Amino acid sequence: MNAGVTIGLASEADREALLQLMEAQMEEHAIAIDAAALGRAIDGVFADPERGRFLVARLAGEPVGVAYLSYLWTLEHGGKSAWLDELYVVPARRELGIGTQLLGAVYGQATLDGCAAVDLEVEASHARAGRLYAREGFRPHQRARWVRAL
Repeated sequence: MNAGVTIGLASEADREALLQLMEAQMEEHAIAIDAAALGRAIDGVFADPERGRFLVARLAGEPVGVAYLSYLWTLEHGGKSAWLDELYVVPARRELGIGTQLLGAVYGQATLDGCAAVDLEVEASHARAGRLYAREGFRPHQRARWVRAL
């Protein structure tokens, strides 16, 4: 673990840092999203905290990572559940344990907010992320996630 890292709930004052981190995440994974749409989505979380939470990892005060939990009500988990929609650490700060620390904060926040489980997805080609989640006790489903844009 990196003792110099602090992790806390993001506030609206962190909006620009969140936007930059999420744009970098999307670019790294070749996900096309309009910056204005991403900004509206971030604003929507701050407008209604029941939608989810952002956690920000800082090293020497500089934002170096983010986790976004989206909340949903699911029958499979018997109620409120957290979907770990995004977990990102800037490339220059990887391999320092920041992702693991963010996951620990995710578990704490999800528990505090009354969640029964944390679900996530990993791109099949993203082996490093898969190893992180496996070390943390996540196991893959034998399902495929499908999506239809509206």
